[in-house]
Amino acid sequence: MLIAIFLGASIFADAFFVAFRLPNTFRRLFAEGTFNAAFIPSYASAKSDDKNKGKKFADDVFNILVLILLLIILIVEIFTPYVVYIIAPGFEENTQKFNLAVEFTRITFPFLLFVSLSSFFSGILNSNNKFAAAAAAPIILNIVLILSLITSYVLKLDFARQLSNGVTLAGVIQLLFLIFFTKKYYKPSIEFKIKLNNKVKFFFKKLLPSILSSGVTQVNILVGTIIASFESGAVSYLYYADRIYQINLALAGIAVGTVSLPVLSKAFKKNNISTISKIQSKSFELSLLLSLPASIGLVIASDEIVSALFGYGSFTYESAQLTALALKFFGFGVPAFALIKILSNFFFARNDTKTPFYISSFMVFLNIFLSLSLFNKYGFIIIPIATSISTWTGVLIYMIILNKKKSLLLQNYLIRNVIKIILITILMTFILLFALGFYSNYLDYTYKYKLIYLLLIVGFVAGFYLISCYLVGLLKTKNFKT
Repeated sequence: MLIAIFLGASIFADAFFVAFRLPNTFRRLFAEGTFNAAFIPSYASAKSDDKNKGKKFADDVFNILVLILLLIILIVEIFTPYVVYIIAPGFEENTQKFNLAVEFTRITFPFLLFVSLSSFFSGILNSNNKFAAAAAAPIILNIVLILSLITSYVLKLDFARQLSNGVTLAGVIQLLFLIFFTKKYYKPSIEFKIKLNNKVKFFFKKLLPSILSSGVTQVNILVGTIIASFESGAVSYLYYADRIYQINLALAGIAVGTVSLPVLSKAFKKNNISTISKIQSKSFELSLLLSLPASIGLVIASDEIVSALFGYGSFTYESAQLTALALKFFGFGVPAFALIKILSNFFFARNDTKTPFYISSFMVFLNIFLSLSLFNKYGFIIIPIATSISTWTGVLIYMIILNKKKSLLLQNYLIRNVIKIILITILMTFILLFALGFYSNYLDYTYKYKLIYLLLIVGFVAGFYLISCYLVGLLKTKNFKT
């Protein structure tokens, strides 16, 4: 919200979002389950054999990771203009915007080192069934960015440049925060030697395909940024829309996927079919329970949501309209974005990262094909449409393959519960439509206190939905104890 108020959809916003997109894509790829998908099963396996073997495996991975990341950062810092040209080729037409993106990328890119190592320590914590510290770490980034903007406003500094500095500073603080919480379970032994034993080789062999397969949504967004750079302001519209639907993806996909993967891995190791079936079914149910109503809400109320969250200061009415249009089409894909995280886990828990890799490669190819072939006709709006279509296609392929392999062990009650979720969502939709119509004057772009009315409507509608789910027996803690 603060970035929208101070920067809007200006060339400074576009330049900062492109500079932040690359390290931030890596942050999401690592932090949102990709690293854990490869690391947790291997680390848990090594640790179950012998605690010292687990420690040695973690040390080897840590040291190789540091060396690889330092090398990547060095290369990107030297060849930044070429990197910016690759991720935002459309910026070349505007010299000022291109130069700003190069400058900001050089400042933000070291964030990659700190955030990737933070993900490593998060993986250690998650392996020990500790999730709070790892989940809280990104709050540090948000706090530092907020302070950067407020400081820039008070001291009359350059907003975009201070945001870039804030990104790297937040990475350092985040890493120190996670090291502090992990020291009880693991303290790294730093050796700058590459030790590639069979377990480490196996881990890195799994990591590369899992980067694409688990983070396919993020790869699609990066592809979208590259294509959107050819249209003025489009990078910013996509970024703001992305911020909103990612809230739900964090709950319905990443949180459910992150918590279910360690227990699923253990269940596969013990070949405990009933536990596997129970975890699969509950992951599926909870993911749909959280994503379906959010999807409908984002599609129906996209204009009101964008206007109430971002429609102030430098963020114009036109910017709000175009961002809302992008959000509407992302909204159609929200359940698919969440389910992809759940379905890929069913393979990762078996140490199979190749199958998700092939499916994700096809999804990215489909997304690029649709975006490029229709961009001239529809403009930047084809990007969220293509992202949603390619992700739903991926969900369908996952279901078909899992079904063929007889690996989709969903329990019979699930169909009944999904029907309940759909019926409550339909009822919630009517209430939402009525509330949006009744308070339409108070949700107008020009009304100063529109955010208060939006929060009241969303709070009431979400409350109605969750209470209804509880009353029909869907949302009870005991259901998700596994």
